[in-house]
Amino acid sequence: MIDPISLHLVLFALATTPAKKVDETPIAQKIKEGDHDAFKDFYDLHYDSLFRFLVSKNTSPEAVKDLIQKAFIYIWEHRQRIDPQKSLRAYIFQIAYTRMLNHHRDNKKFDIEEAVPEQHTSHTPEDSARASDLKRLIDQAIEDMPEKRGTVFQLCFIEDFTYKEAAEALEVSPKTIENHMGLALKDMRKYLQTFHDY
Repeated sequence: MIDPISLHLVLFALATTPAKKVDETPIAQKIKEGDHDAFKDFYDLHYDSLFRFLVSKNTSPEAVKDLIQKAFIYIWEHRQRIDPQKSLRAYIFQIAYTRMLNHHRDNKKFDIEEAVPEQHTSHTPEDSARASDLKRLIDQAIEDMPEKRGTVFQLCFIEDFTYKEAAEALEVSPKTIENHMGLALKDMRKYLQTFHDY
């Protein structure tokens, strides 16, 4: 039987990840060939998760919007370089993440602003309070992890990247991603022990 902490993590992942996986090979090929509709579909598919990811890295929403726009423009302007056999999602996250790091370096400090507003659901107030507490604990756990480990956890667990996609996005080996995830899950289990009897 699954332990309560793992169950909470699974439920949290299901609540925060996209509902469907999309084979991006045809989209990548169409974008490479200059198809505006395919590019718009790609943009619509990944804008929200990119936005959440960058805001979670203490980047102001206004700066994030600008970074995302520039990342997508870069993809379009350099579409001839796209390799449809590689993850285009990992590529856009890599570009946006690198631009975010440059933005933080150039501004010498992180912008701290309000998080993205939570979506409203039809849960009871008690469910909402428990979900809110869990989310706060998970956010705190991620924040307390070493930066790279927290980033890997967000990509693989929250954004549902494969280890290969995360490795491409962060320009490290899949083995490095695997190691970070093992440590991150250990950290998360320990951190959420307080939620066990909640």
